Amino acid sequence: MENVRTFLHFGVLLSSLLFTIGAADEDYFPKAMDVQWVSNNFKTILTWGPEPTNYTYTVEFYSVGKDRHRNPHCIRSSGTECDLTNELRNLQETYSADVLSEPLPGITSDLVEFPYTRAKRFSPYKDTQIGGPTFKIVQSEDKTKMILHIQDPLTPLYKDDQLLTIRDVFKNDLKYRVVYNKAGSTGKKEKMSDLRNVELTNLDKGQSYCFMVAAYIPSRPAQKRLGDWSKPQCSPRERKTIFEEFSFGVITAAIGIMLAIFIILIILTVVCCKRCCCKKTKTVDKENLHLSSV
Repeated sequence: MENVRTFLHFGVLLSSLLFTIGAADEDYFPKAMDVQWVSNNFKTILTWGPEPTNYTYTVEFYSVGKDRHRNPHCIRSSGTECDLTNELRNLQETYSADVLSEPLPGITSDLVEFPYTRAKRFSPYKDTQIGGPTFKIVQSEDKTKMILHIQDPLTPLYKDDQLLTIRDVFKNDLKYRVVYNKAGSTGKKEKMSDLRNVELTNLDKGQSYCFMVAAYIPSRPAQKRLGDWSKPQCSPRERKTIFEEFSFGVITAAIGIMLAIFIILIILTVVCCKRCCCKKTKTVDKENLHLSSV
């Protein structure tokens, strides 16, 4: 009888333990992993993983020391990214964000605080990556200098119903770094400019030059000052006349060689013609001699 009671107590304890574990499993939501800011030209998206199965994610963001906010599109969502471009309005503020793991919509939980993963601090002004700009090459009339007309990259930010460029944001803090070299040469030169129209002088007349441009923000931390490089562009090589391409001595020598070859060809042609005529004359004389004897 005592053994039966012990067995019953053990069964009750085991059932209770299994029920507790099952209840705990219902309120278990895996934390988000690899939470990162991805920002280019002030287009800012928070990303993470993995994709949820029986739970959702909610994003809370805030300026350091200030109230928390939520993007309506990133509450109990099954997605793994949240576009916060329009929420981070003060570009020079430092922000942080938490990705919370929560139950599916309509399902309650006894958890007081949901598990979360915190992103690193982020400042749009200091941390957004600046994309490579586009530019046009214009050559001066005397062909001794070139001007690069750089197009300031656009941002997704608006002011007075107009898209802002990175110059509208950085103002005098924006510079452009230009590297260039003669086409086919490995030696590079560099120039820094405060303007978007960069003038390059003391270039070899008629030579083709290749250029690349990147935005440069000197107020940023050293590793984030330089933006992405543009695609390389080369100026067209000037087509020179034969008199510009070669010296007078080279041209004279070439003409002399061509005349010599022409004279030799004439002499060879005359000699060949004479030989042919001689052979024909001998053949005719032999035929006439043969006919006379007959």
